[in-house]
Amino acid sequence: MKNLPISRRIAAVLLLAAAGGALAQAPGAAPVDVRDAWVRATVPGQSGTGAFMKLTAPAGARLVGVSTPAAGVAEVHEMKMEGDTMRMRALDRGLELPARQTVELKPGGYHLMLMDLKQPLANGASVPLTLKFEDGKGQKSSLDLQLPVRTAAGAANEGAHKEGMRKDGMHKH
Repeated sequence: MKNLPISRRIAAVLLLAAAGGALAQAPGAAPVDVRDAWVRATVPGQSGTGAFMKLTAPAGARLVGVSTPAAGVAEVHEMKMEGDTMRMRALDRGLELPARQTVELKPGGYHLMLMDLKQPLANGASVPLTLKFEDGKGQKSSLDLQLPVRTAAGAANEGAHKEGMRKDGMHKH
């Protein structure tokens, strides 16, 4: 990697961190480990998509927000059955990350919703994303990532996520 220009070395390190694991650390805040992070590829005209990953906070934390320049709106969401209907909604208070427990953001469950996309997200591209955390004492921290864009991991997961989606890629509340 020494022979690569600095910008390429930085990009390679960011991609490795997003794919393999990364830590969010602010003074006095517990680190949050991020693994298996990815964003679902879109098709032309689709205005929303999801981002998925596994989060572990050794001392506990709360995922309180997300932002990306790739979308006009980015939110922490959950999908759950209400009667016979799968509903998707933003988690206004964020997502609890209990100490030493892995919380998986996946299609059909907790996930990050990226809406009002600036352009289609092609398989193989990457998306900059900032996760925002808060620990039990109110200490805030953030983690900047570059997430790889890929197609859905399987048809079963794809169907579960689309239950709450409209034809234009936006979600129902």
